[in-house]
Amino acid sequence: MTRLAAVIFALATIVAGTTAATAQSFYEDFASGGAPLNRRSQFGFFGSSSGSGPVPRTNVSFPGNFAPGTIVVNTAERRLYFVTGNGQAIRYGIGVGRDGFRWGGVHRITAKKEWPEWTPPAQMLRRRPDLPRHMKGGEENPLGARAMYLGSTLYRIHGSNEPETIGQAVSSGCFRMVNDDVIDLYNRVSVGATVIVKN
Repeated sequence: MTRLAAVIFALATIVAGTTAATAQSFYEDFASGGAPLNRRSQFGFFGSSSGSGPVPRTNVSFPGNFAPGTIVVNTAERRLYFVTGNGQAIRYGIGVGRDGFRWGGVHRITAKKEWPEWTPPAQMLRRRPDLPRHMKGGEENPLGARAMYLGSTLYRIHGSNEPETIGQAVSSGCFRMVNDDVIDLYNRVSVGATVIVKN
């Protein structure tokens, strides 16, 4: 009986792996630069089973004259820091802009949305006319579980269900996080918060 259970488990694992490998969506995240973004992975839909992605979020020392609630993005490190005060911050792994799409500056969070809808901007549609003109929010949407909008720019801090892209330079300027982490940040940050992007 034990041997039969082992065989059934092995077959189920193979089938699940094959299904996952063939279930890729043709949609490209507006920030991806080419990789389809709706694949599930060993980390699960909301990131890893431990509650964060391949770069675990961590409380760290963060000296500097930053007000609590400020977000500091370090593009070179591919890390985002949420300042908690008293020289401390929460550090998250992020995906950043690929060559030619990195930027710096100071903005504010002007909106927050849960399961945001996605409308590709005109310049992206010129590059990729095959993309959908609009996608409702949900599991297949490349913006993931949450999005925080940065001023009047086209850029966002948003979720992703492709944790393997975290720590990579793959986007068109947005900052990508695993869904667990973007939900955690979303629950901490306020509309109006300062976002400092160091390129």
